[in-house]
Amino acid sequence: MDRTRPAGRRDQRRPAAAAATALTRARGRQHKPHYWFADRLLAVLSGQRPVHWMLGHTIGEAYEQLVHLAPGAPLRPADRVMPVVRHCGEFHPGPGVIEAFARIGSGDRVSAMAFRLEQGSDRRWRCAAVELGGERNTAEGRA
Repeated sequence: MDRTRPAGRRDQRRPAAAAATALTRARGRQHKPHYWFADRLLAVLSGQRPVHWMLGHTIGEAYEQLVHLAPGAPLRPADRVMPVVRHCGEFHPGPGVIEAFARIGSGDRVSAMAFRLEQGSDRRWRCAAVELGGERNTAEGRA
């Protein structure tokens, strides 16, 4: 008689195996530039970090877009539940360019974020544009 598993349990998986799989998946996410930027953009747009935290990681109008969006903290925590990146997808329209989208969850609220990454001659990725919830922010639309 096998005494190492609860009575009635038929599968051979152990709880640690599921945790190890989740940890491996999370580590793989950390090395993808679109997940890295999604986490950092979320920190700024939820009010956890100041806008200047992204200064060296943006190019073009992206920093100005963050300056415009961040004061309202549009992705701030809902009901004291910290927002997290639930999923982040990517599209490669050309070499050295990633157009990404992220689903942000905070409790039962889900928000969308889209951003564009461009790889410089130094091989570093930088954010070139940011949009939230389908609302397009352009220079003409700002006063």
